[in-house]
Amino acid sequence: MKKRAILLIMDSLGVGAMEDVPRVRPQDKNAHTFRHILDQAKKIDIPCFKQLGINRLLHHPRLNDDQPGLASWGTLNLQHEGADSYAGHQEIMGTRPRAPVLEPFVAVIQPVRGALEKAGYQVEIPEPELPYLWVNGAVVIGDNIETDYGQIYNVSAALDAIPFTEVLKIGRIVRRVAKVNRVIALGGEGIPPARLRSSIERRSDGLIGLNSPRSGVYEKGYQVRHLGYGVDPERQIPNILIKNGWNVDLIGKMQDIIDCDGAGKYPAVETDRVMQILLSSLYRMDRGLIAATVQETDLAGHAQDVDRYARKIMCVDRYLTALIRNMADEDLLLISADHGNDPTIGHSQHTREKTFLLAYGKKWSAVPLGERSTLSDLAATLAQFFGVENPENGTGFYQQIMERGSL
Repeated sequence: MKKRAILLIMDSLGVGAMEDVPRVRPQDKNAHTFRHILDQAKKIDIPCFKQLGINRLLHHPRLNDDQPGLASWGTLNLQHEGADSYAGHQEIMGTRPRAPVLEPFVAVIQPVRGALEKAGYQVEIPEPELPYLWVNGAVVIGDNIETDYGQIYNVSAALDAIPFTEVLKIGRIVRRVAKVNRVIALGGEGIPPARLRSSIERRSDGLIGLNSPRSGVYEKGYQVRHLGYGVDPERQIPNILIKNGWNVDLIGKMQDIIDCDGAGKYPAVETDRVMQILLSSLYRMDRGLIAATVQETDLAGHAQDVDRYARKIMCVDRYLTALIRNMADEDLLLISADHGNDPTIGHSQHTREKTFLLAYGKKWSAVPLGERSTLSDLAATLAQFFGVENPENGTGFYQQIMERGSL
């Protein structure tokens, strides 16, 4: 008998600013990504989302209410601080977010240097007036200068000079010392080490790090691993499922940032490709979890491009029809997001928004799921669905669907 769960995350498709926004992120006060796309897009036709009942949450005149909605519906609050894709995905998979430290890399440069030297690495600070770490003649460690202040450190490598397995070891040492939100180990091929050093910059707010696009790390043979603060992959739902004999496929951005040995991993950025792989997994897999992230919605938000955002939502909607048609009676579909990225808000960063929640199965009728306190409720629900132990965080709603929504 087939028994699959499909978890589809629409990166950044939020549904309204969280209650704490006026206090913690006033720049996001009027954010409502999905509604504002519906307000301003020249064209947006999403019949499958309408059929599932998205307008029970949006109440938008552009989506008439002539359909009752097939899916159970609700909203999820962010438990992690800010509005971060990595932290959001870890929370989705069942991690209880910890409050990280906000500090520039210079604050921990000496403890990190000492830990690396103790592990046998050659470490220099070649430019004291522009302090960063230069490790084994091939690795730059400094601030991530592409994100918010003091949140992320990058461990960036020329992979022709050092293997990525060694870069990851270096990254894990930095992770043990630092308490910031994330340490990213990354690298690319075909890059002279001197090019890395020549791409170091000081940002206007004082952060010092590698200009990654200018360095060329993304151009050839790119590899990356995100190491989060307080993240234990063994207590997340993908690893719990693997341990219990279920299959797991991670698709698109999901496979970039969720750490799960034994899972099928399918990199993809283009929305068409993500959805094609998702359908292929559904055709091939009989038992297990298929988890995919549509990333191009987030890229459209950063570009502040409403119509591009709408096109990506419509692309997903077209594939949802085939996905639902090919679901077995025992299958469960969960659709949500990780935060917002309102392209109309006046800035190009993520927005701290609640996410929508749609839960559909052919054997259940739709029930209200309310406003829930954490994205981790998705992982807890998957644990209930598959009959495995709970992840670290979250309260499942599968029993609620079964008891109140059985046909």
